[in-house]
Amino acid sequence: MINLSPDKEAVLKQAYRLLKPGGEMYFSDVYADRRVPQELVNDPVLYGECLSGALYWNDFQNLAKQCGFADPRLVEDRPLGIDNAEVEKRIGHIGFYSATYRLFKIEGLEPACEDYGQAVIYKGTIADQEQNYLLDKHHLIAAGKVFPVCGNTYRMLNESRLQQHFEFIGTWDNHYGIFEGCGSSLPYDEDTGSAPASGGGCC
Repeated sequence: MINLSPDKEAVLKQAYRLLKPGGEMYFSDVYADRRVPQELVNDPVLYGECLSGALYWNDFQNLAKQCGFADPRLVEDRPLGIDNAEVEKRIGHIGFYSATYRLFKIEGLEPACEDYGQAVIYKGTIADQEQNYLLDKHHLIAAGKVFPVCGNTYRMLNESRLQQHFEFIGTWDNHYGIFEGCGSSLPYDEDTGSAPASGGGCC
């Protein structure tokens, strides 16, 4: 529970240190849609409920990048409701989400999703994911289909344990700008009925 750690930066730095190059970590935690005021963070009840210790989602992404995880990938998320009326009254103006992130230890990933005209083909060779491979919330890759990717995604697949399961198309010779559709708004869904995108594209 990074949520309950008073030094979240130290947790992420140690996780990065322990991973080998090309390694990755998944973790699930609670995130907020804004920074939680310090007086609420200091409340032991709200902290114990794993609410007031939650990082603002964009602060988390920036912190992960500072610790070496240059391109945090959101895998899944859902909004969290507050059942306790007293807790709702005190902190209900803040939106909370349960989210799972995937972080790769790959040196030199770019800070944005850059388009080099690259693509991959999934071989369908990962157990229990023969038809589709879910890299993250925005990358559900169908087996046997050419799937356009940004440079960071290309490297995540090519420089990790996943390499053997993909064919790689393209070079680094041409740059076409930011991958279309990449933005910086709240990444979480407001309802629970969404599904990962199956087309090409980045976060």
